[in-house]
Amino acid sequence: MIKPNEAGMKVYKEANCVGCHKWHGDGGGGYGGAALSLRATALTKEQIMEVVRCGRPNTGMPYFNRDAYAAKECYGVGREELGESAPMAGPRFLRPREIEAVVDYVLAEIRGKAEPNYADCTAFFGDSSRMCQHYRPAGAEAGATDAAGRPIGR
Repeated sequence: MIKPNEAGMKVYKEANCVGCHKWHGDGGGGYGGAALSLRATALTKEQIMEVVRCGRPNTGMPYFNRDAYAAKECYGVGREELGESAPMAGPRFLRPREIEAVVDYVLAEIRGKAEPNYADCTAFFGDSSRMCQHYRPAGAEAGATDAAGRPIGR
């Protein structure tokens, strides 16, 4: 059985949240522009879920709910009212449980966290990923763990 955070991480990867928010959630440049930092967001769970479902008009944040603007369920407006400022669809639509899973992942693993480190990176990519070399603490050898078996740098 997949743990809730694992399910959310899977959606985060598959829905290409990493394309703009990056693996660490700190944002930066992406295909839609400069994404906001999920680490620094003050949005509530409900607000983040609305943003994932509906996207953000006038930004590069796409919507992931197939019916986002069909019945004015997003921000009280329809697609025709938004015109050119309407968000584009995400790379794939998400089911409600997938939206909740990815939001739970953001809240548990990203929001409010300090700067990304080696342990964060290996939790996302795996212990053998070369992506994490940049975050390895000076003098730490590959595969080194602390007394609890966590990668050094946590």
